[in-house]
Parts: sequence; C-alpha cells; structure tokens
Amino acid sequence: MSKDYKIYEITIVLPKDFLNFNSFQSLRHKQMAIIITDECINCGACEPECPNTAIYEGADDWRYKDGTKLKGKLILPDGTEVDADEPQTPISDDVYYIVPGKCTECKGFHDEPQCAAVCPVDCCIPDVNHVESEETLLNRQSFLHNH
Repeated sequence: MSKDYKIYEITIVLPKDFLNFNSFQSLRHKQMAIIITDECINCGACEPECPNTAIYEGADDWRYKDGTKLKGKLILPDGTEVDADEPQTPISDDVYYIVPGKCTECKGFHDEPQCAAVCPVDCCIPDVNHVESEETLLNRQSFLHNH
C-alpha cells in the first residue's frame, strides 16, 4: 500500500548580509564561537589567522597546548580535566574545523573574527550551538594565553 505525501516548499528570507560575516555586525549582540560549514573549500586561509590556534585541517588531531600557554594536566574553565599535551579527536575529517573550547572570536586580539574576515567563501560563521558572552570569550582568551 502506498501513501501520498505532500511536499511543501518553504522560502526563508534572511537579512541581506546575514551570511556576510566579514563585517560581523548582524550578530554582534550575540557572541558565539565560530564554526566552519561544509561549504569549506579547504583553502587553509583561516588557519594561520587564528590567534588561538583553534583551527585545524580536517582529520588532524588537535591539542590544547597548540598556540597557547597551556601545558600538562589542567582543569578547563568548565571543570573538565584534560592533558594539554594529549592529542584530541578531530571534530571533522573532511574540512577545516574550529575547536569551540579554544575559539574566542578573536576577542582580546582583534575587532572581528579573523577567520571570517579572510574566508573567500564565507563559511566561517557563528555557531548557534555555542552562544557565549563577551566576558566568557575574554576569560577563555586569558586562560589560554596567561595560564
């Protein structure tokens, strides 16, 4: 027995520069860690721009110590115990990725996220699953670099 299904087309209209994060003004009031979407072309332009070394090539292991002053066993601000020297599992195997626990949206370094500023395909966007205050981002920057 077959069933008939109705397919509805939905159009969502977004503000003109909703995905233009080079200016990053449309979501400035909400601080969020950044993600790299699967539209990434793996050009690598973003990786050297990150002051926290939070960006890694797909399938590459990452470490808390990379680009920070973190060393050995420590407790992260969220209470998680980690070894900064130990390799961590890649977040993506296919495209560059950003480690949320190391991303500060460049707070304490720049006025805007540098990954978004240099991305030629605008795939570095705010991660709505990691909404954080400016205070949290600045505390993370201090933790990573003054520990």
